[in-house]
Amino acid sequence: MSLPAPLTGVVPPVCTPLTPDGEVDLPSLRRLLDHLVQAGVHGLFVLGSTSEAAHLTDRQRGLVVETAVDHTGGRLPVLAGVIDMTTPRVLDHVRRVTAAGADAVVVTAPFYARTHPAEIARHYRLIAAASPVPVIAYDIPAAVHTKLPADLVLALAAEGVLAGLKDSSGDLAAFREVVTGARAHPGISGFAALTGSELFVDAALALGADGAVPGLANVDPHGYVRLDRLCRRGDRDGARAEQERLCALFGMVRTGDPARMGGGSSALGAFKAALHLRGVIDCPATAEPQVPLESEEVERVGKHLAAAGLL
Repeated sequence: MSLPAPLTGVVPPVCTPLTPDGEVDLPSLRRLLDHLVQAGVHGLFVLGSTSEAAHLTDRQRGLVVETAVDHTGGRLPVLAGVIDMTTPRVLDHVRRVTAAGADAVVVTAPFYARTHPAEIARHYRLIAAASPVPVIAYDIPAAVHTKLPADLVLALAAEGVLAGLKDSSGDLAAFREVVTGARAHPGISGFAALTGSELFVDAALALGADGAVPGLANVDPHGYVRLDRLCRRGDRDGARAEQERLCALFGMVRTGDPARMGGGSSALGAFKAALHLRGVIDCPATAEPQVPLESEEVERVGKHLAAAGLL
């Protein structure tokens, strides 16, 4: 299906269920997709950070996007991450995911080598020129060590290079600059400003964001769909209460012991443990070399679910 312009609503970055030996668990992935679609989400983003795309082989990436496109059957737009270090490698991913039927590609700045803003702009222009589907910028400085400047994003949007931005920088002020700049710019239309934060979706929508791409929506898609509806109805008290419930649920990402694992292992391990406890996926395994949660940590994830009314 074609990508709405702008894309709005809740677009979960879909977890990639794995088997105990590290292969993509396709039956669990299909159940997860059904879990999200049935909750009323507005799109699906595969092969992002929450999908553990950086840990997957190209073959596994292909399986994920092919399964998502085939299983959803055009009911929702499927966005596919084409995350890699350099422009030629990203272009290879663009060819693969668009051949599989992705409706848009999601692209970070180049990484590994330091890049100048002019080189980042060239990267996006080359990808947009080659891509048969819209290009959405992915601002995730914690992973690529580059913050996309608001003026660069707006200039590329005005050129028609970018159809949107997924902002996972955590910088609400900078995100606001993009939102207000896109709204005021006479040459920009149909640009989707999407927050990647779980914790201030209500605030982002209030300042004019088009939607949200929260990893926690894998666990509680109904909650984020509810939050989106409350915000759009102007029910500030209801939206605040729902956002605060989701913030408390998000506490599960800190269940892993920081003395033996990184924050990514803890967060992704918690999301997958929660999906396993809810009966959506068969196995909570995360990709190597991430460290798995221990049994008592999984129990704490269960307590967060119970407190949120999800168990």
